[in-house]
Amino acid sequence: MSNTKDRILIIALDLFNSQGMAKVTLRTIANKMGISQGNLNYHYKRREDIVEALYFQMVENINEAVNNSFQSQNYLEALFGVSKTIMFTFYKYQFFLLDFVLIMREHKTIKQHYIKLIKQRELEFLNAIDMLIDAGLLRQPLFINEYNNLFKRFQILSDFWMSSVIVEQGKITRASVNQYSEITYQSIFPYLTLKGQELYKSVSLS
Repeated sequence: MSNTKDRILIIALDLFNSQGMAKVTLRTIANKMGISQGNLNYHYKRREDIVEALYFQMVENINEAVNNSFQSQNYLEALFGVSKTIMFTFYKYQFFLLDFVLIMREHKTIKQHYIKLIKQRELEFLNAIDMLIDAGLLRQPLFINEYNNLFKRFQILSDFWMSSVIVEQGKITRASVNQYSEITYQSIFPYLTLKGQELYKSVSLS
């Protein structure tokens, strides 16, 4: 990727995060960079192309975190670690969650990819659940699709926690990321065995 294309994505990300997508046009990005819109259009013809590039950049970062997560033998710590990494990645690309519905309505490519990605994430989550059950840290499910529904709750929290922060606090901070990471961790506590609860206390307080 050329230096100009790199700079376009960096500036666009900053503008999307600080102003919201509705206020940022190709001209806004070009003016911020001090280049002509024609120069910018040489690299990205549409604003949608920039949004898609940032989306796939974000997904690549998250995929790397997920793929590296369970190399540790402490599965519960690994689960918490990847969850926190994902939330901090969303913090870096916060416009995506703040304009989530708008993006899904206007970007067919992103929506189609995201739907497939969520199905993949669910399989990864359920595999992690099986590992935790086998390790004696999680109890067996009590009813059909119990852990599928737990994933769905995690997904909803992941997609919309930033909206809650903006409404209540006015801006996203690293402290709010830590706060909602802890909320996510605590969601799994009722499913832990006694062994899992003891490990949870040592992991969550470390």
